[in-house]
Amino acid sequence: MMMNICRLLMTIVCALMFSSALGSAQYTGSESCKDCHQKQFTDWRGSHHERAMDHATAESVRGDFNNISVTFDGKQNRFFRKGDQFWVNIADDQGQFNDYQVSYTFGFEPLQQYMVEFDGGRIQLIPFAWDTRPAAAGGQRWFYLHPEQSEPHHEFFWTNAGQNWNYMCADCHSTNVKKGFDSETKHYDTSYSEISVGCEACHGPASNHISRLNSNSSATSNPSLGFDRNLNKAVEQWTLEKGMTTASPVKIESSDQVLTCAQCHSRHVQIGEADPVATGNFGDRYRLTLIDQSHYYPDGQVYDEDYVYGSFLQSKMNANGVVCSNCHDPHSAKLVLPIEQVCTQCHQPKDYAVESHHHHPVDSAGAQCVNCHMPETTYMQVDDRRDHRWHLPKPAVSHQLSTPNVCLSCHKDKSSGWSLDHTMKWKSTKASADDKPFAPVFAASNQGYREAASALSHIAQNQNHSDIIRASAIARLAPFGDTNTLIAVARGAKHTSEYMRLAAAQGGVNLPAAERWRVLSPLLEDSVLAVRAEAVSSLMPLWAEFTLAQQGKLQPVLNEYFDIQMFNADRGFSHVNRGNMLMYQGDLEGAKKAYLQGIDIEQGFDAGHLYLAELYRRMGDEPSARQQLNIGQKQNPENGEFSYRLGLSEIRDKRYQAAETYLKSATQLSPDNARFHYVLGLALEKRTPKEAAGSLARAFQISQNPQHLYALCEMALRHQLEGGQACLQDLTKVVHGDVIENLRNKYPVR
Repeated sequence: MMMNICRLLMTIVCALMFSSALGSAQYTGSESCKDCHQKQFTDWRGSHHERAMDHATAESVRGDFNNISVTFDGKQNRFFRKGDQFWVNIADDQGQFNDYQVSYTFGFEPLQQYMVEFDGGRIQLIPFAWDTRPAAAGGQRWFYLHPEQSEPHHEFFWTNAGQNWNYMCADCHSTNVKKGFDSETKHYDTSYSEISVGCEACHGPASNHISRLNSNSSATSNPSLGFDRNLNKAVEQWTLEKGMTTASPVKIESSDQVLTCAQCHSRHVQIGEADPVATGNFGDRYRLTLIDQSHYYPDGQVYDEDYVYGSFLQSKMNANGVVCSNCHDPHSAKLVLPIEQVCTQCHQPKDYAVESHHHHPVDSAGAQCVNCHMPETTYMQVDDRRDHRWHLPKPAVSHQLSTPNVCLSCHKDKSSGWSLDHTMKWKSTKASADDKPFAPVFAASNQGYREAASALSHIAQNQNHSDIIRASAIARLAPFGDTNTLIAVARGAKHTSEYMRLAAAQGGVNLPAAERWRVLSPLLEDSVLAVRAEAVSSLMPLWAEFTLAQQGKLQPVLNEYFDIQMFNADRGFSHVNRGNMLMYQGDLEGAKKAYLQGIDIEQGFDAGHLYLAELYRRMGDEPSARQQLNIGQKQNPENGEFSYRLGLSEIRDKRYQAAETYLKSATQLSPDNARFHYVLGLALEKRTPKEAAGSLARAFQISQNPQHLYALCEMALRHQLEGGQACLQDLTKVVHGDVIENLRNKYPVR
């Protein structure tokens, strides 16, 4: 027995020594995978992942650099070669044409971009891309990628931050990227283990895997040995239950696959360099963009690029254990089967691949599942990307809310009304015009309807909705701060989903002080960095009201928040965020310094100028505030906010005619901004009541805000303008009767 104990102890000691010797895993490069994983390596070769980025060589460059001239905005741009090198002659931010050497290729199909190196380690994408599609499809040509962003003050002008590889692109187009920005020198020392998306970008560093396999040949049967993640499918076995038309999972196992893919296939802001797959929390490295107005339509369809994850989280596929590799080969990135057979893995062909289901001739474009359930949106002019929400086409919703109508993707000569009438004839669609009740509520919240708060709270607490939709409903409650908000935020803050808790931290930002602290302060100890950071951001405006004990609880998380901002110190927003926190703490000089740093880093960043001007105003320095607004306006000539703020400044100095000029300019630059029209209407009242009423009418037309209608009615009654009584009739539909009675008593008809 003593000998057995000794052997056991020796085994444990050897295991500990071996584990210690391995240490933290290191990156070894994709070539180290080739010998054991030949098929996977061959599939990966030539894939979009392998071609995500490369050095510019004759093998990697697909564009025509044979002394080609391309005219844009009346000016000639040239693409040429010097020996083995690739060069362009294009204009800089001063309008001067210079020669730049192309150092890297970016992407592969259906377009390829090119990058040049600047001093300080900065790498920028040139404004022209090569269309790699066949000539017959309109390709094999140079084109200006963002023609609407072609002026030097635009964020996406090619030398500006919006086209900077180090911040915008590197993390997802190379492997094991370390940004390495030095805020003192403003230099980058960006590094990567592999220039493209290699094996370890998904599997993690491979040194421990290789060491363990080399030390134990029998371990080759376990391909995940030595890795810290499980990339298997979540469902190993599917079953078709009696009477059902779609297979369901026998069991859904835990898998890291979707989280691994989501690192890059998502719309997010990077907040650090922790490994989210190792921690199991997406928010330890990224802050996910929820289903908001800027990126999605009210019904959840993708508007701006979301790179799949935000759409996928809405889907029944995600809820039922479908992962990326059920449809896509993870190494070649191609579909695992012909496109229609991908769907019929689970959806029975006898029920779905028939005219009674799709209502189109068999083998036609309309009979393909993806054309109705995964509509395409074209980005970057030539890149068609499918929506991974797998929505049911609902022409009624599209007709009501002006969201994309998938029927019109093919029937381009028809209208939304036509598709609604046509589909209502199909028996299967007569019963329900909308199976996404969140759509009209999200649309109402986009318009600022206060009545939407109750419905948003209901959606947030309805388990029939996906967590991402529930989270987005909570986040949309932020402007309200009422009882509905409190209930939804309080429940969301305790949810198991990190996105629900993230949204709770966002949605609770305007709750009353005591309730805000009670509900959000527990999130300061959340396991997810993004949640903690959002919680401290929402609590910090109350800093001056907190006790020393409360401030002490905030400070460690505030330090984390500052670390996030310094990680992103190459962008103006990080310094504005830092400045705001310092301002809440009463450090006005520190805030001023932070805002100035943000402007220095990114001169065209509008918020930097606006916040600095507001700080000057709070410090009682109106001339400096006005001067900063003028500087910001020159940097952002298309942004009406600067004219609006200058108008308010003139009002404070009682220069009313100058104020009118600025406010009119604001409405011209931003014609759909209801706030600008509303304030212009108030400013015009004394001099031209009729014109003022027109501005208020426009404000209400845009916003449908009862406050704007009330102001219009009161002004019309006060000045006895035509339409005053009709305005009151409209107002009766949105306010209590005593409000109408008060107005009638205050302004009796003469």
